[in-house]
Amino acid sequence: MAKLLFGTLWLGLIVYAVRWAPPEQPETWDLIRRLSTGNWAGINPAVIALFNAMGLWPMVYAGVVLGVVLIDGRGQKLWAWPFVLASFAAGAFALLPYLALRSPNPTFLGPKGPGLRLVDAGWLGGILATGAIALLTWGGLQGDWFDFWQQWQTSRFIHVMTLDFCTLWLLFPALLGDDMARRGLAQPWVWAGVIALPLVGASLYLALRPPLAEGTENSGPALL
Repeated sequence: MAKLLFGTLWLGLIVYAVRWAPPEQPETWDLIRRLSTGNWAGINPAVIALFNAMGLWPMVYAGVVLGVVLIDGRGQKLWAWPFVLASFAAGAFALLPYLALRSPNPTFLGPKGPGLRLVDAGWLGGILATGAIALLTWGGLQGDWFDFWQQWQTSRFIHVMTLDFCTLWLLFPALLGDDMARRGLAQPWVWAGVIALPLVGASLYLALRPPLAEGTENSGPALL
């Protein structure tokens, strides 16, 4: 059922982005170039914050889904790294096929190599959480939200990027359950925090989650 849901959502997002999202604007590529190169003069801070937040989301997912390459991927029949890599450019459009094809994998048996130790360390989540809080606070306070609303209604780039952000936010719990199970976590407030705080909650989870036990299957409760 979950596979069908993720596959349907993926196809629905593609069809919506192509057929029903607002039309592409002539200045879109120039806007993307300026956002990518830091030439932000005259650009709504809310748009700048959203664009940069979309650069953080794939790294947040990599903390669980590079966990996927090194942890979850050990129990899968497909490689996860192509989907993770593609998500840096295509966001949820790249990750949804993986979610549709993967199988539940709530256990982990070591050992932990250097790559996994790096991904499993809390410092990564701490850096991402700091960046997410700074971006969302700055964009929220400095952004012109009436202008953003107008751009959301008229620009396919802004419209689809916003939709992508929200999809990544709401999809994160699809991987969260298995990651928590591998670490012996069962606290419902973890789920609430991740959902209540877009991007920030997921980043804080990476910073505060207990490390994977090496060499044994995790079982039993643990505290953040």
